[in-house]
Amino acid sequence: MEVHKELGAGFLERVYHEAISIELESRDIPFVSEYELPVFFKGHQLQTKYRVDFFCYSSIPVEIKALDALTGKEIAQEINYLKSCRQKKGLLFNFGAESLQYKRFAN
Repeated sequence: MEVHKELGAGFLERVYHEAISIELESRDIPFVSEYELPVFFKGHQLQTKYRVDFFCYSSIPVEIKALDALTGKEIAQEINYLKSCRQKKGLLFNFGAESLQYKRFAN
């Protein structure tokens, strides 16, 4: 919320990504930026990997967007991230709207 409060809407996703990195560091929240998530099929790890914007606390995939509004496509993307990393919780943020949009996922 602090990032959206400071920057508002209208920037590219990359700007928000950098700002969130600074905010997470300042709050001592452990994270990995651009974390690669493996994808499995019938017990086999595929060469293709997903890349989530942030992986926080070694268990929470966090995806950010800068769109007019979230759609089913972005929601499906976060659900696929949860499946890939076999985690139960995830976050999706959209900084493109006038008000910060977010969705929490619990699998």
